[in-house]
Amino acid sequence: MPLSMTQEVFITCAVTGSGGTQDRSPHVPRSPKEIAESAIAAAKAGAAIVHCHVRDPETGAPSRKLEYYREVTDRIRDAEVDVVLNLTAGMGGDITFGSTESPLPVNPNGTDMVGAEERVAHVAECLPEICTLDCGTMNFAEADYVMTNTPGMLRAMGKMMTDLGVKAEIEAFDTGHLWFAKELVKEGILEDPALVQLCMGVPWGAPNDLNTFMAMVNNVPDNWTFSAFSLGRNQMAYAAAAVLAGGHVRVGLEDNLWLDKGVLATNAQLVERAVGIVEGMGAKVMGPQAVRDMLGLTKRAPR
Repeated sequence: MPLSMTQEVFITCAVTGSGGTQDRSPHVPRSPKEIAESAIAAAKAGAAIVHCHVRDPETGAPSRKLEYYREVTDRIRDAEVDVVLNLTAGMGGDITFGSTESPLPVNPNGTDMVGAEERVAHVAECLPEICTLDCGTMNFAEADYVMTNTPGMLRAMGKMMTDLGVKAEIEAFDTGHLWFAKELVKEGILEDPALVQLCMGVPWGAPNDLNTFMAMVNNVPDNWTFSAFSLGRNQMAYAAAAVLAGGHVRVGLEDNLWLDKGVLATNAQLVERAVGIVEGMGAKVMGPQAVRDMLGLTKRAPR
């Protein structure tokens, strides 16, 4: 595949995530106020999209509470800076099994498995412009659990997102996830053209080598829009790789805590670094309204 460098690039900032990073950096936001303030700072630094999870304000543990999403959404929408809001819908699908010899019943510690409607409840409540759809089941190395997204669950959640008028960002952790995403579009559950996030280097999904990355890129239909990221020290390298391959960029504390060796980053600093990479390659950084125009998004307040 010849290089097809993107000339106008949008940057997504993944603000806090759901991983166990809350005690590894003082910059990882916990409370709705902190998450919103970090998202707003990222937008001011050049992020056109902010991708938000919520956490328990006291412990920093991942949460699905509607009131936390409501507060984050309201604070971002009331800010003086414009930004496209992207909420996760990846929570509520984790299963931790018992021992290898007695896997059932599942271990309640770490299992958070709920129905499709509950997994999308905060999306229906807050009506962001974008929400994520993790298009497959996979093992996660952070702990001994399985992120579970059955075909039936994904069809149900995808239809809810489409019916709500919220653009699904397909989270693809391996090539099979893209295969199923194309099936969802073929079935009319997701709209064509689709939006994809290529998630590289997440154990045990697609490894972050360039051959695998290009295999992922080559499996994205030509009329779809894709963005990409990798973890830790590879985050900024993949910002450049994504632009070279014809895509867009994601950075943020969900995926990487470091600005330089030994230097912990803020979300705004990571976005500023990504802006420098994009502009240094001769491309233009897109603003939020340009992204809405390109993806067919409508900024709106909740019903």
